[in-house]
Amino acid sequence: MSISLNIALIIGSLRKASINRKFAEYIVSQMPECVTIKEVYIADLPLYNQDYDDKTIDSYERVRQQLKYADAVLIVTPEHNRTMPAALKNVVDIGSRPYKESVWTHKKVAVVTASPGSFGGINSGLDVRKSMQMLSAQMMIDPEIHLSRATDSLNDDGSVSPRTQKFLQRFVTDFVDFAGNTSA
Repeated sequence: MSISLNIALIIGSLRKASINRKFAEYIVSQMPECVTIKEVYIADLPLYNQDYDDKTIDSYERVRQQLKYADAVLIVTPEHNRTMPAALKNVVDIGSRPYKESVWTHKKVAVVTASPGSFGGINSGLDVRKSMQMLSAQMMIDPEIHLSRATDSLNDDGSVSPRTQKFLQRFVTDFVDFAGNTSA
């Protein structure tokens, strides 16, 4: 790929030892040189409140600018109580406001979920997709990545197992193609 891409990375878990962070770090390590990835830090964001739409909140502006100027957004997230984590929903809402100024409109977005449970965070992924579609984002549909029993996909040292590496490498290739496709 000859064009450079700027990707915003959102990790839906705030936990330092998050398995989703481990998978996100592996995905980032597999990106080609033409791709620059910057994490969107979400832990410091106040809960969205429409009363803030007429105020300047530095952390909101930082996040909105990161998302606005990214060619695509990669979300790697767990599932909390069969939906997306509150911190992730908060950044989705912040990016959608103020009214008619959503940074999500036509933004290319892909979601990866991982969970130690049997369903791999699929409900979280579907809820992210549902919100993004309502906000007119362009969602990457295939491949869907919902890593079930995700702790089994990590080696004892926390690195990603070879079997899962192959699976995620295919995702990286498809995501870079999706993010760089100007006709999509």
